[in-house]
Amino acid sequence: METFEFKFGPWSNQSQLGSKKPIIVGVVGSGNLEVLVEEVDLKGRTQFSLETSIDGFEQTWQAVLSDFAEQERFANTLITINDGGATPAVVQLRLAQAAQQWKETP
Repeated sequence: METFEFKFGPWSNQSQLGSKKPIIVGVVGSGNLEVLVEEVDLKGRTQFSLETSIDGFEQTWQAVLSDFAEQERFANTLITINDGGATPAVVQLRLAQAAQQWKETP
């Protein structure tokens, strides 16, 4: 079991903190993962808090999450990931689902 924290940004699209409701996609289980997205004052940054059951993939996670953060540029956003050994395809799917829902959340 490993735990990581990554921060990216700050992004220039910083906006006032509102009252967005947290969203969650996926489920913690073997070969799957859960993604929780929340609005938090992070000085315009995106922060990932990750717990994974698979050891030895910190650099891979950092690369994947860096790409996601650069693409989406979610300011003041905490993304918590609970990984149950998801494949890269499942990770990409859950992140895409979370991003879509987050964009649609008032």
